[in-house]
Amino acid sequence: MDASAHSPEDSRRRELGAFLRSRRERLSPQVAGIAAGQRRRTPGLRREEVAMIAGVGTTWYTWLEQGRDVRPSVEVLTALCEALRLDAVEKRHLFILAGRQPLERRVASPEKVDGPLLHMLQSLVLQPAYVVGRRWDVLAWNPAAAAVFGDYGLLEGDARNIVHMVFTNPHHRRLLVDWEELARVVLASFRAESAKYVGDPDFDRLIALMMRSSPEFRDWWPLRDVARKLSGVKHVRHPAVGAMAFEHMSLSIDDGSDIRLIVYTPLAEQNSIAKLQRLLDALPVERRSA
Repeated sequence: MDASAHSPEDSRRRELGAFLRSRRERLSPQVAGIAAGQRRRTPGLRREEVAMIAGVGTTWYTWLEQGRDVRPSVEVLTALCEALRLDAVEKRHLFILAGRQPLERRVASPEKVDGPLLHMLQSLVLQPAYVVGRRWDVLAWNPAAAAVFGDYGLLEGDARNIVHMVFTNPHHRRLLVDWEELARVVLASFRAESAKYVGDPDFDRLIALMMRSSPEFRDWWPLRDVARKLSGVKHVRHPAVGAMAFEHMSLSIDDGSDIRLIVYTPLAEQNSIAKLQRLLDALPVERRSA
């Protein structure tokens, strides 16, 4: 047998066809708006019915189910998802099997931090951590984050946004060693993330505000630099304990949202662990837990 018949690409096409067939066979004609008729030997919909609903050729769709080397476009895959009434998880699976990225219309909806994530956040006693939303607004934080970076509870609206803090908050700017290098990375990472929300009014409003408020943002934003930096080392110069060093990591929450957990782990460098403990000990009792 030809070795290519067992290639990963061939296996992927066969799995794609099998998945389409399984979704077709489970969908009743009534749900799809088709008269069932008296006798149907095929469970669910026929291939020609799926092709008709999706607006593609029956022969082409048959080849797709058979695992042949046909390459459906994003638009065709989207039409098949609608024809087969696929939910969000099934749609994502179909696009992965087809080797495509779905066209996602990101809808801005109210963001909330669920209980399990809040519990994890508060359990990180010696690790400053906070949760950010799709626009990098700080949604929740633990006492260690407040001890190092300041009390986010004193900030409202756009002022509690990471980009806004880095570029316009005097305390935050003084805190960050190598501010310009870090600010450029923050801006490039924010631009890469915000590509999913081009045209979103909340993003547009924040960007307009930053263009008015920060000369550096105004100069650098038109450069259109992009980056994806999920980890690294951040050095801070805290007004109470001096120099500190943290290793930071950005963790995505696998719930379909763009919420992330940002965690800072103090390093032995600059005696950062002991200094963090001193800052926590200095917090009022009511603020040492949340």
